[in-house]
Amino acid sequence: MRLFRRHRDRQTNRHRDRQAERPSRPVEEVDLDSLLALVAESLGYTCSFAPDGGTLTLSGPRRIVVRLTGLHAEARRRSREDWPMLVSEHLSHALATVDEPFDACDLAQVRPLLRTRIRLEEDLGTARVVGRHLSTDLVEVLTVGHGAAGRPVRPEEVGCWPITAAQALDLAARNVQVDEPLSVTEADLGGVAIRRLSGPAASAAAHLRRLDDYLAVPADGVLVVLPDPATLVVHAVEGIGVVRAIERLRLLALREFDRGAGALSPQVYWWHDGRLTLIRADLVSQEGQTRLVVAPPPEFARVLAALAVRSEGGTGDI
Repeated sequence: MRLFRRHRDRQTNRHRDRQAERPSRPVEEVDLDSLLALVAESLGYTCSFAPDGGTLTLSGPRRIVVRLTGLHAEARRRSREDWPMLVSEHLSHALATVDEPFDACDLAQVRPLLRTRIRLEEDLGTARVVGRHLSTDLVEVLTVGHGAAGRPVRPEEVGCWPITAAQALDLAARNVQVDEPLSVTEADLGGVAIRRLSGPAASAAAHLRRLDDYLAVPADGVLVVLPDPATLVVHAVEGIGVVRAIERLRLLALREFDRGAGALSPQVYWWHDGRLTLIRADLVSQEGQTRLVVAPPPEFARVLAALAVRSEGGTGDI
């Protein structure tokens, strides 16, 4: 009996020693692991965690290794009430993308596959994406993948990378600028000179930051319409004729937007000092007539006022 007790005590001590050798982890991560195990079970999987908590191996219909570093980082930014949905989405996404030919958590693998794509904010709904506002209504979304098969990158995936989300978006935009150049054609739109910049993919807006590679951008910027994600139509803001240009561009954007397939926005924007600003221009019907009512943002209104003054001095055009 004493021999048995000594053997049991030695086993217990060895177990304690192994536990002591494992790095201690925050209680929040332990709680998150419990949620992961419950969700995995509901999906038909058993799970085992790496000693450092960095990965989770799902065993069931398939064997899948899920990285958890980004999930832990995202959980720290959110309230505990959000954790069940966050964990459920993370594991569901891992299962849905298991056959992708790349590991989205490995920046070295996906660096050349990163792109930005422009979406209307209202179309994103509740989807959790990595992005930044290009204007009040347009969002530049980070994507990964080949061509049209590219998909939005989730915050937990970026959380695995050694760079910030902002740096990842800049990297993706540079990929677009280098790999997806635009072609330029000049045209006359009812007396308004325009340039149409078109690309092979749905990310033409990424080229706005290097617009001077394609045309001479005046100090007051350019008017821009984005009828579809692969197209920019621009007009230089150089004279009071810009008022007429807003009308022509608004009608052009609306006509191309109404075609439906791949439409992005029927609005007119102002690109100036690295920012894209919406110029509210609405078609209003009154007494059987349709007219365009423009409500320029304050900064653009000041530009219009200055152009009007220069025009009155004989240096502008009507």
